[in-house]
Amino acid sequence: MADNASETKQPITFAEVFPRQETPIADGQMLATTPMATPPAPSARNGEVLAPRRKRKRRSPVLPLIVLAALGYGAMKFSDWYGVGRFLVTTDDAYVKADVSIIAAKVSGYLTAVPVAENAFVHPGDLLASIDGGDYQLGVDAAAGKIATQDAAILRIARQAEAQNAAISQARAQLQAVQGQLAAAKAEQTRTLGEYERMVKLMQSSYGTQQRLEQAVADRDRAGASVASSQANIVAGQGAINAALASLEVIKAQKVEAERARGELLVALEKSRRDFGFTQVRAPFAGIVGNRAAQPGMLVQPGSRLMALVPLDSVYVEANFKETQLGTLKPGQKVSLRVDAMADHAIEGIVESIAPASGSQYSLLPPENATGNFTKIVQRVPVRIKVPAEVALSGLLRPGLSVAVDVHTRDESQPAPTLIGALGLTRDGQ
Repeated sequence: MADNASETKQPITFAEVFPRQETPIADGQMLATTPMATPPAPSARNGEVLAPRRKRKRRSPVLPLIVLAALGYGAMKFSDWYGVGRFLVTTDDAYVKADVSIIAAKVSGYLTAVPVAENAFVHPGDLLASIDGGDYQLGVDAAAGKIATQDAAILRIARQAEAQNAAISQARAQLQAVQGQLAAAKAEQTRTLGEYERMVKLMQSSYGTQQRLEQAVADRDRAGASVASSQANIVAGQGAINAALASLEVIKAQKVEAERARGELLVALEKSRRDFGFTQVRAPFAGIVGNRAAQPGMLVQPGSRLMALVPLDSVYVEANFKETQLGTLKPGQKVSLRVDAMADHAIEGIVESIAPASGSQYSLLPPENATGNFTKIVQRVPVRIKVPAEVALSGLLRPGLSVAVDVHTRDESQPAPTLIGALGLTRDGQ
C-alpha cells in the first residue's frame, strides 16, 4: 500500500508539462530540442502542480472614446436647442400656393384657335384663345353707321340754327326800318297838326279858304294813320323777332338732344368694340398655362372656363399652424423653408400675414358649437409666408408642393442666448 501511495504522489516533471519540440532539418538530422516557452516555474502546494499565471489584458480605449463623443454630441445638441431650437415654431402642414387665375370667355361664340399648349409659359398680352368675331364686327359697323347718321342730323340742325339766326337778323333790320318809318310819320304828323292849327286860325280871321282847311285836315288824319301803322308794324316786328328767337331755342334744344343721342350711340359703339375685343382672349399677366379645357371648334358661353393661368413669379407658402403655436408668431419673422421636391435647396422666407380666422371658419359647413355638441379640437390658422423674389422668379416652386416650415421667433435685436451664459459663466471661463 505504501508503495502504491508513493507511486501516485510522485510530482509531474516540467518536461511532461512542457514537452520539447523537435524541428527537422535537411538530411534527416534533428536540431537540438528546445522548449516552446519558458513559463515561470510552477509552485506546488501539498504536492499539487499549479497552472502558470496568465498575463493581465489591456482595456480598449474605444468605449471611453464613444462615451465622450456621445456626451459631446449631446452637449452640442442641447446647446443648439437652448440657443436656437426652443425658439423655432415648426409645422409640416404647409404648401406652396399662388393666386391662380381662371381664364374664361366673356362673349359667346365658336373657338377658332387656341394657340397655347398645356404647361406653356406666356407673357402679358399673349393670345390664349380666339373666338369667331364676325357677328361682333357687324355690331361695330352698325353702331358706327348710326353715329354717322346722327352726325348728319346734328349738321342739319346746325344749319337750321344758322338760317334761324339769319331770319332773326332780318326781322331786327325790318324792325329798325319800321321804327324809322314811325319817326318820319310822327314828324309828318307834327307838321300837319301845325298846318291844321294855322289854317283854323286863318279861317277864324277870314284870311283862309275852306279848301286849304280841308287839305290840312286830310294831311293831319293821314299823318296820324301813318303813325298808327308804323307803331303796329313795330309791334309785329318785335313779335316776329320773339318768335324767331323761340324757334332758335327749339333748334338749339334739338341739337343738344341729337348730340346726347350721339353720345349714347358712341357708348353703344364702344361696347360693340369691347365685345369684339373680347373675342381675342389674352393673358392678363405672365404665367404658365394649366388645366387647358379650350379646344378649337368648341362653342363657349360667357363664363365658360377655358384654362388656368398660374403666376409662378408670385408664389407664396401657406402654413397651417396650430392655435397653440400662434402666441409667438408675428409678421416679419424669418422662416426656414424646406420643400420636399427640392431637399437640397434651403429657402429663407418672411412671415407676411396671419389669417383672421381658422381654416374651419371658411369651410362650406363651418362648425356650430352653440348647439351643445362641442368637441374640443385644436384648430389650425393659415399663415402666409413670403418667399424671396429671386426664388419666385426662378420658377422652381410650383403650387401644391409640400413644405416644412420653421419660424424663428427669437427677438433678433437681443443677443443670442448661450448655454455658458445660462450657467452664469463668461466665454473666458471666469
